[in-house]
Amino acid sequence: MSYQVFYTPRSQETLRLVYDFINGKFGKRAADKFLAKTGKVIELIAEQPQMFKASIFNDDVRVALITKQTSMFYKITDTSVYLLFFWDNRQDPMIL
Repeated sequence: MSYQVFYTPRSQETLRLVYDFINGKFGKRAADKFLAKTGKVIELIAEQPQMFKASIFNDDVRVALITKQTSMFYKITDTSVYLLFFWDNRQDPMIL
């Protein structure tokens, strides 16, 4: 069964911020590559949402590693996956 995936407003905003950062620092090609990789991870989550580990802060939230610098936090319901936000792993996790 494939789960429906929904972006929260915060996930849309944080994805845009990460994309803009990569685009500004490394160029459009790298930013587009990041988006493609993100899309593939989201497709995997839609098929097997439990495949990534639970967050240490909240067992109901899971964390998918997009790149070594970026993670995506998401929540699973009976039929849906809600993308909560994207996170630069170089940030202090205590501000989550």
